[in-house]
Amino acid sequence: MERRSLITAAAGAVALGATTPVAAEAQPLGHSSAAPLCTFNVISDIQGDLGDFAVALRDMRVTAPHSVGLAVAGDITPRGYDFEYAAVRQVLERGPRPREIAWAIGNHEFYVPKYADPQTLSLSTWPNGATEESLFRSFHRFAERGTVYAETTFGGIPVLTIGTERYMHYHDPRLWDEVWLSEAQLRWLEERLGHWTRRRKPVMVIAHHPLPDTVSGTRNKLYTNDYLQADALLGLLGRHRDVFLFSGHTHWNLALSDWYVRRVVPGTANLDGFSVVNTGAVQTGFTDNGQGGESTVPGVFNQGLQVEVYHDRVVIKARDFAAGAWMKQVSVPLATTM
Repeated sequence: MERRSLITAAAGAVALGATTPVAAEAQPLGHSSAAPLCTFNVISDIQGDLGDFAVALRDMRVTAPHSVGLAVAGDITPRGYDFEYAAVRQVLERGPRPREIAWAIGNHEFYVPKYADPQTLSLSTWPNGATEESLFRSFHRFAERGTVYAETTFGGIPVLTIGTERYMHYHDPRLWDEVWLSEAQLRWLEERLGHWTRRRKPVMVIAHHPLPDTVSGTRNKLYTNDYLQADALLGLLGRHRDVFLFSGHTHWNLALSDWYVRRVVPGTANLDGFSVVNTGAVQTGFTDNGQGGESTVPGVFNQGLQVEVYHDRVVIKARDFAAGAWMKQVSVPLATTM
């Protein structure tokens, strides 16, 4: 049972409004006469592809030598073993290392229980002695914090990482990778979004799983039920025009037109919606197969984002790290200038 076969339907994951997002057009990649207030990078889904991870780090240093941080939107490891986290750390130590790193947890961080040992897949004996607590403990140790959700800043710009606080198969045998958010996490998110909105700051939210009816792949049946509290999360994010949600998990190609969208959530009094951005993937790419599923993108796939924050706008650029080439960009005006 690979990642895609483990995504099962979950009751209660219904998006508010299910409105159709407006896709962003690709724009020319020019240079602004004014320097950004800060630049940072976003990637996701390393999943053991440490060679491509190293390529991405080197490319980011070339294109954004003054980048203030890197956000990793989950699936840091292929399975969540401590030695896999250590291997990621070794790549970072060889450099070039980002100045700050914000880690989000992904579903692959919970796959140790599928294995009797690192070489032996054994789903019939799941969880093979692995406890849910040990999986979170490994992530917390690696990320150097005690919670899944956390706040940092990149050059004064708030970055909030969110993620599941339960691996649901431990709690319900019908579920696997669905995201469960505690009331405490949702209250924290509400408070931090309000805090930074009052201070006229755009807020960058980093999550592994995508919300339904947003970016590429999220109208595909594989990804419509990732969140058990999708309506609650959409309701919080949808209130704020200057929120940017970066999500991974799908590995869908940044070449697709709906790599960036504005998601409007009815009932939030924000008719302009909030920004949602696909992060691509470091390890393996996918795209729509035209039959309700997905197919592999041929060739070397290694994609991510560069984000430039100005006083009145945020510019997001899609990057092909393998080719060393820009793919497209979008410039998003801010509702309130800094």
